Amino acid sequence: MTGNDKRRLKLDFIIACSLLTAGVAISGVSIAQIRAEGRMELAQATPPLQGTPSTDQDKTPAEAKPGGDRPTTPAPEPARPDPQTQGAAKPALPPAPAEKVAPPIQQK
Repeated sequence: MTGNDKRRLKLDFIIACSLLTAGVAISGVSIAQIRAEGRMELAQATPPLQGTPSTDQDKTPAEAKPGGDRPTTPAPEPARPDPQTQGAAKPALPPAPAEKVAPPIQQK
């Protein structure tokens, strides 16, 4: 190694050590700050939703009025493939070969 290589290696080592020291210091400060805040700010889940109890359970539902809030558009029909495209799709694999059948085994 030449003197220049040693000097460069020493500079790289000093930079690496300083970055490592800075990282450890930042981690230490963060941990100290977390511990200083205490446990007062813990995240808690929201309470489960509870419905209000109904007092009129034995009453009949309201009468339906014609022309109410129902939508006037017809309901969408289920999807049906066109008869032209039914056979147009080619299978991804070729058909399986027929099974080879051997003659029955003779009993001795």
